[in-house]
Amino acid sequence: MARWQLSTFTLAPVISLLAIYGITNSWIAAFIGNLIGSLIFFWVDRYIFKSDHFEVWQTKEGRCDVCGKQDVVWRLVRAPGYNRMADKPVFLCMEHSQQKTDELRKKGIQVKGRTK
Repeated sequence: MARWQLSTFTLAPVISLLAIYGITNSWIAAFIGNLIGSLIFFWVDRYIFKSDHFEVWQTKEGRCDVCGKQDVVWRLVRAPGYNRMADKPVFLCMEHSQQKTDELRKKGIQVKGRTK
């Protein structure tokens, strides 16, 4: 969501420059501005969503796959050196999620989230 709010700062100068060069039709200026913005933010999005530098967590309301406790459950999908995108999801409650992240840290995988 913040990415779209940040795009205003990128697109406003483009539309202003187009007005200086005589493109005063707002539809054309908006089209060109959005085209330029999409060319910029394509690479930003690709870095964010394809990079292993960021942790990706999936959460839902459900049962812990270990103890069966009904609660908000999590699973770590991706972290630096850890990728479970294609694996069968295993959702854990807070207690078991903390145990799992501690195990991963002992294995040398840098996990930042899901601890108190």
